[in-house]
Amino acid sequence: QVQLMEAGGGLVQAGGSLRLSCAASGSIFNVAGMGWYRQAPGKQRELVAVITSGGSTYYADSVKGRSTISRDNAKNTVYLTLSSLKPEDTAVYYCNLRFLNRDDWGQGTQVTVSS
Repeated sequence: QVQLMEAGGGLVQAGGSLRLSCAASGSIFNVAGMGWYRQAPGKQRELVAVITSGGSTYYADSVKGRSTISRDNAKNTVYLTLSSLKPEDTAVYYCNLRFLNRDDWGQGTQVTVSS
């Protein structure tokens, strides 16, 4: 079973930046697609960014231009850097791994942006 452990959340002022990380256990990280999702209170979970095993990336319009998703296959870790943070970025951020029929989620890390 793949375990995903997010880190890097916290309280940040609007306009600031942070970097989230997600470390994966197991041996399939290198061939898996990795993604970051978020869920704000009272809202559905939404896609933030994804990165394929080959390094192609996709960003939601809400974060495009102020976020970067990257991966370090040697460390089995995926990162999400968010800058120019807004209060509406406040949410629990979840890491996701997808490979064939696998669809694994981390426990989430809280990001709170104060105005």
